[in-house]
Amino acid sequence: MIKSTVLLIVKDVRVRTSVGGFLVNAGYSVSAHGDLASAINHIREREVPYIALIAAELTGLHGFEVAERLKAVADLSIIFLITSEYERIDVESIMKYGEDFVIDPYTLEELDARIQMVFGRMPAMDYSTDAIIRVDDYLHIDFANSRVMVGGRRDHLTATESNLLYVLLRHAPRVVQNETLLSRVWPGRSVYEDTLRVHMHRLRRKIEVDPHHPRYIRTERGIGYRFRQRPPGLSEETE
Repeated sequence: MIKSTVLLIVKDVRVRTSVGGFLVNAGYSVSAHGDLASAINHIREREVPYIALIAAELTGLHGFEVAERLKAVADLSIIFLITSEYERIDVESIMKYGEDFVIDPYTLEELDARIQMVFGRMPAMDYSTDAIIRVDDYLHIDFANSRVMVGGRRDHLTATESNLLYVLLRHAPRVVQNETLLSRVWPGRSVYEDTLRVHMHRLRRKIEVDPHHPRYIRTERGIGYRFRQRPPGLSEETE
């Protein structure tokens, strides 16, 4: 059984091959790349993985710069692979751009454990095997492949967008308070309502005919958000 997709960005072919091969044998789906451009192209054209492993230094770019550019394209968790030649570990930057790190020499089993720890801190959204949800003739949602079909056009959802939409759908048509969304989508993290509004705006741009006059996701000012209609056959989640 495939656990989840891991994006691997490592310049060294030997490291990329050994780490990638181990992760595949461990049950992950792996998308391995030697540079940032190739990784971003994969995200834009195929899928948004939930986690990325990044070598701390790539040609012309520091690992933290790579992480920053990746996060501008997609919401994903990052683990840094740091070589022992680094004299000082910049923990502050790691916490800013990523979730964890390993220092060479490290075992592949240790790396797998770190990946599992990061996955364990993610919200439990049990939609990975759901069939395509047909909200209406205009909007279809494919959570398993992190995408929406809007008026016949396909668009990818980031991990955060998928989680937000899932929580709203399972509570539809009831209002989901801002505090509930923050705790479900960003568990254990200090995230504020401004961040929620930004991600909600991006989600609306992908699913609404007119994001300024939303048909699906309505704002209840000072309270939260609600998805206006429950898709046929979707079970309701209680508080």
